[in-house]
Amino acid sequence: MIVVFAIGLIIGSFLNVCIYRIPKGESIVYPPSHCTSCNTRLKVFDLIPVFSYLLNKGRCRYCGEYISLQYPFIELLNGLIYLLLFYKFGVCFDLIRYLFLTSLLIIIGFIDYKHKIIPDSVLLFGFFTTLIFKLLYYSKVELLNSILGLLIGGLIFLIIAIVSHGGMGGGDIKLIALLGFFFGWEHLLLLMFLSFVIGAFFSIVLLLLRIKDRKDFIPFGPFISIAAIITIFYGDILISYYINYFLNYMG
Repeated sequence: MIVVFAIGLIIGSFLNVCIYRIPKGESIVYPPSHCTSCNTRLKVFDLIPVFSYLLNKGRCRYCGEYISLQYPFIELLNGLIYLLLFYKFGVCFDLIRYLFLTSLLIIIGFIDYKHKIIPDSVLLFGFFTTLIFKLLYYSKVELLNSILGLLIGGLIFLIIAIVSHGGMGGGDIKLIALLGFFFGWEHLLLLMFLSFVIGAFFSIVLLLLRIKDRKDFIPFGPFISIAAIITIFYGDILISYYINYFLNYMG
């Protein structure tokens, strides 16, 4: 488990690079990691997840500029999620695809939160990789289920975007279509429901705390991402509970 957590931390460090560079249209592999304030190339010792941040007290050890708390937070978040996924699924094919998806969702959620965009390059990479997963492992029936999820999710969010006159962005439509393709239509319906509940909750909190007002745009991508992660861990349980409740109510 320690190894899984360590891998999560290391990949979390790479996710920070993606979150910073992708919206700027920069390469995620070149140039090598450097301080964004003084442009000094960072050495291996400066890149140890979380530890380097704590050792340098949240500052660049070359120019002394403060480093955003986002960096250790994302590293720890990714490491923790990896650990929980390993605990839930063990070593199997599902573990690999869920590790991939959760890291992708962290990138999407934070980019959308900070920049109010969901880059097409990230979504296309998600679609391409998910398609490979499907072709390698799943039957034709399950692939059809995934295609239905893509179409249903994309169509519902497109209708919402039209009716709300732009209240739902194009990136959100593509993201929900991707998740519909990944999960299939049954889990997608739960995911969409959770995303609206989570979005409504946080929006009300932000309004009550006067962090946002009614005219402010609140990106929906982070709520979709949170709902997707909840669906990974508790989707089957929630769907089973709903079906049993519905059958008992009807009976």
